[in-house]
Amino acid sequence: MNHHRRGSGSPIVLIHGIGSRWQVWSPLLDRLAEQHEVIALDLPGFGDTPPDGGSGSVPYLADRVAAFLREIGVQRPAVGGSSLGGGIALELGRRGLARSVVAFSPVGFFTRAEATWCRAVVTAARAGGTALGPALPALMRTRPGRTALCGLFYGKPAELSPDDCVADARALIAAPGFAKARRRLGRWRLTEEPTGLPVTIAWGDRDLVLPIRQAQRARQVLPHARHVRLNGCGHLPFADDPRTCARLLLEAS
Repeated sequence: MNHHRRGSGSPIVLIHGIGSRWQVWSPLLDRLAEQHEVIALDLPGFGDTPPDGGSGSVPYLADRVAAFLREIGVQRPAVGGSSLGGGIALELGRRGLARSVVAFSPVGFFTRAEATWCRAVVTAARAGGTALGPALPALMRTRPGRTALCGLFYGKPAELSPDDCVADARALIAAPGFAKARRRLGRWRLTEEPTGLPVTIAWGDRDLVLPIRQAQRARQVLPHARHVRLNGCGHLPFADDPRTCARLLLEAS
């Protein structure tokens, strides 16, 4: 499984969401690596990890992450997850395979209609990037272009790096694991609270993919977790507020 590894100390494992890649965590890595070994991975069929023929479901991907951690000799790390990766992180916590979990806008707390919306949003983003193709670099170089094309996922899209926006869009377009993960998106629900570990749920109040009203359901399922509202942040809050996102991971680890 392709991954980026840096720093030393107790490990923090970072898991991205559907259509993304390990680089989504880049705004946090320097801060985290000052105190911990950080392992940011590409799920099967995303980034530079090839597809493996699996289902793309949360339980299956949790199996793959658990197997990867065994291969590299990492036991019960702190785990951070984003969106689909947040669901995977919570599933690893439920299985007793994490010492702590921080989940940013995790899947698993949506209604059927909200799951349909989520699938539609990520599908439209991929289709839009595909249609624009060669025009992406020119569009992403402008603040209005970044706002229009990245505003679904970020609270402050105009402040993003144009090169990073193009690379992320192309990774989404090219991801061979997208279709299977998309079909499974919305089927998994967290129905029991992980025990024996601290859990943090963080939600951007400008999240348009998994709107923050889902955080209330997370509170009901996870009454003992720490629940944090990320003001001004979108679905991917790491570039919007890297200091707070890094702090939450460090405090939990």
